Amino acid sequence: MSSKEKDELIDAQKQVIGILFEVIKRLQANNDLDEEYFQMISKEQKNQVRIKAIQDERTENAKIVGRLLEQLEI
Repeated sequence: MSSKEKDELIDAQKQVIGILFEVIKRLQANNDLDEEYFQMISKEQKNQVRIKAIQDERTENAKIVGRLLEQLEI
């Protein structure tokens, strides 16, 4: 394997690791938001603004995770 091929392989591995790290970060954020969301619902708090913000952030995180995973399919 040539030096150029090794460098390309290392770059590809770094990109995959970076994408997976971001996927894990986003999924963990959604887990944290889920916990807060269910606590709010179970306590019957009427903080609709925060509930909406949590739902919006979870949706955005899910979209980003989807786009990142699509990058890995290429």
